[in-house]
Formats: sequence, C-alpha cells, structure tokens
Amino acid sequence: MQSAQATPAPAPAIADNRLEIAEKEARLAAFLDRNGLSAVLLARHPNLAWITAGQVEARVGGGDAAVCSVLLTRDGRRYCITPANEAPRMAAEEFNGLFYEPVLYPWIADRTAELARELAGDGKIGSDLPREGFETVNLASLRTPLLAPEIDRFHALGAKTAEITTQALQDLEPGVTEDEMAARVAAALLAVHITPTVLLMAVDERIYRYKHAVPRGAVLKRYGMLNLCARQHGLIVSITRFVHFGAPPAELAANFVHSAAINAKLHHATRKGATASEIYTAAERAYAEAGAAEDIALHHQGGAAGYGEREWLITPGATTVVEDPEVFAYNPSLRGAKAEDTVVLRNGAIELLTATPELPFIETEVGGRVYRSADLLVR
Repeated sequence: MQSAQATPAPAPAIADNRLEIAEKEARLAAFLDRNGLSAVLLARHPNLAWITAGQVEARVGGGDAAVCSVLLTRDGRRYCITPANEAPRMAAEEFNGLFYEPVLYPWIADRTAELARELAGDGKIGSDLPREGFETVNLASLRTPLLAPEIDRFHALGAKTAEITTQALQDLEPGVTEDEMAARVAAALLAVHITPTVLLMAVDERIYRYKHAVPRGAVLKRYGMLNLCARQHGLIVSITRFVHFGAPPAELAANFVHSAAINAKLHHATRKGATASEIYTAAERAYAEAGAAEDIALHHQGGAAGYGEREWLITPGATTVVEDPEVFAYNPSLRGAKAEDTVVLRNGAIELLTATPELPFIETEVGGRVYRSADLLVR
C-alpha cells in the first residue's frame, strides 16, 4: 500500500532568486503577447509577492492594494512607482537587489496611472486593479504550476505554522477566552515573522453553531477550536485543530472520522488535469457515503491555495484545472467536526504541509493510498 503523503523537505531561506524571477517574467511576457499588451501594472499583494519571488510585502494596512505598484514592460523594463515618502523603505527593505527603477510622486496626489502611461509608451497596458484606460487582467493562472523554491517556502511556512498550532492547542485550558486563544496564536506567529490572516477561534456550542466563528469572548469549558491562516513571503497556509476536555460525545468522535474520510477522497481526486467541478463531485459522493449528503451545502469545501487563502474553490460546473505542482486546502466539515490542512500536489502525490505528528490523526485508505487527517485531541 503506497503512502500518499511524503515527508516535508527542509526549506532554505530566500537567497538567489534570479532563476525563479526569470521564469515568472517569461510567463508574464507570454501573457502580454497573448493579450496584445505592451506592459502590465501590478498593485495587488498576491501579484507583487509572486513576481518578486516572495520578497515584496508592501503592506502598511488592510486592503488588496500595496502602497506601491510595479510596471513591467514587454521589452524587459521594470519600474517601482511609489509615493516619495515610501521610497526609502521600498528601496532598502522591499526591492533591494531586484533591479526595479524607482519612479516617485508626491503622496498628496496619486500619479500611478499617469506615470505608467508615460513610461510604457504606446500600446495597451494591463492592470490588476480596475483603472480607467487600462485593461483589467487576472494573473492567477500564471501563478501555477508552482516552482521548486515556492514549494520549499511552503514547506517551511507549513511546518512552523503547524508547530505553533500544536503548542497553542496543547497549552489550552478551560477558562481561556476565544480572544485570548486568538492572541496567543497571533503572537507566536508574529514572533517568527509569520502574519496571521485569519483567526477563527471558537469554543463549545459556537463550534457547532457557526462555520466561520470569529472570536467573541466566549470562555472555553470543554471544547475548543483553533482555525487559522498564516502568510509568509506572500504564501498562505490554512490549518484547523480541536481539543476536547473529557470524553467527547460519540457523534462528535464519529464526525471526525467521517470528515477525515471526505478529506481523503478530496485529496485522492486532486490530480493534474482534474477540474474543480470533478473534485466537487467527488466531495458530493463522499458526503453521501458518510450519510450526510445535505451537509455539503452548509459551507464551501475549499480548493486551491497559494498567494491567497483560496485561489479558487471547488464548485459545481467550475472548469478550473488542477496543475502539478499546486497547493490545496480543503475543509470538509460535519456537525462540530472539520478536517483542514494545507497540502501540495507534486509529481502526482499529496504532501502534507501542515502535519502535526504530536497530535492525534486519522489515516484513511483510498484507492491503495493512505491520507492523513487530524483527529480530535482529548485531554
């Protein structure tokens, strides 16, 4: 019987990223040619992180857009268009060594679009944000298949996030509040330069009642959930773990087994060339086999991950095609229980990025392959 999940490889720090960037710029150049564009203006965080090999995280607040934009032309020129007040940090901490020419404007008046037109010259210009006179583009398809350095970074992020989640779960005791749970996880992540992007902490009845249970200050009595997403170098992993103090109800324990079975069948269906709708159909069948056909309608089931918590979701009729390598985060759930980890499909096999070997797990065989999902920690 073949194991479907490989042991994560150690990940080096970002060092010489020239080959990675060259491959991505080649993909972008081909995209410009296919769409008749002379240049593209990028300001969305996922695209800035992707095109710079995870180096640029130009965030100073919420929102989808960075505090700067980059303009890449078909003839190979690179510009960083930024307010003058942001320029020193952009040069020293974000674009150092990336060979982008800085183009500045006063912070009192955003001249990004005007400067981009002047720099690009004649021809159509694409933009990943809607701008008058620009052609709006979506680069999500260029971000896959993943490159080897990206997978290395994913392994490192997944391992550290899983380690922090394990420790936080083991440290929980009755009497802690949901807000304290979120604060502990966030502090541990931030201490190692990982940014929490989602913190859904819940206890007791709120776990049963809500699929997205944001912290509301409830006090842990018997049952706690840590559900989080974490970002580093632009990449994002997702993980959920549960703890129950005292013996859990039989139905809850059974629902973890069933959720693990659905999760395994989703992973088994995730193969190069499969469509999002085909994987959704596998999920429908798995829920029915678990005796809970209607539960698939209660929450989305996840999908591809990468430079967003989810790059796309599995849904009926969706035509997006799985690449190899590509990262996925599914989250099948039954009443009170859920299976959620981040995995990478590489060379036809599923590798678990957020493994927590110190916590209980369930192994499910599907088609001769064994898939691992987290079980409920009972204390």
